Amino acid sequence: MISGFGWAALALLFGYLALFFWGSALAAQAAGRPVWLFSRATGRDRLAAMGFRLAFVLAFFGPLLWLAMPALHKVDPLWTEGGAVVLGLIGVFVAGLGAMVAFAAQMSMGSSWRVGVAGGETGDLVSNGLYRFSRNPTFVGQFALLAGVAMAVPAVPTVLAPILFLWSASTQVRSEEAALRTAIGSDYDRYAASVPRWIGLNRKAAR
Repeated sequence: MISGFGWAALALLFGYLALFFWGSALAAQAAGRPVWLFSRATGRDRLAAMGFRLAFVLAFFGPLLWLAMPALHKVDPLWTEGGAVVLGLIGVFVAGLGAMVAFAAQMSMGSSWRVGVAGGETGDLVSNGLYRFSRNPTFVGQFALLAGVAMAVPAVPTVLAPILFLWSASTQVRSEEAALRTAIGSDYDRYAASVPRWIGLNRKAAR
């Protein structure tokens, strides 16, 4: 079974994804061009694009498949039958916080929001709000959301989801940074020197 906390975490994930697509549609309208660039990805970036999709599929549909097919969750050493109440409570909190951070960061990007990376498709540099503390707060929030789901509904697919997401984000971020340096130049270099790639306060970012 899935606990009430587990269902709450899955509801947060579903709600966030709905807001993500809605926010992406608004950004596309503001920019006057498509913001989905996954189809133009090549090499490792294409693998990262696939990894992002698979991570969210695993996190949301994995527990539902395990619930529908008891033979699968019975051989899953992480499945708790909804008994990890404290872990579930922590998971809902982390997932909720992650969803809020990710969506707030996405919306603050405005017309600069992009899903994926492609040469010549960078927007203006955004360095205010959450972007004062992290160069990639949307990814930080999304990772926390997936990690929270994994805590609220422990299972092999939900635990694999944030791991796969982290690899995908790390891969795409390096390509994004190269594209931003090409498009923005020294302004981005100064920003990257003062704000961490992931999260932190008053310390120089890892380059």
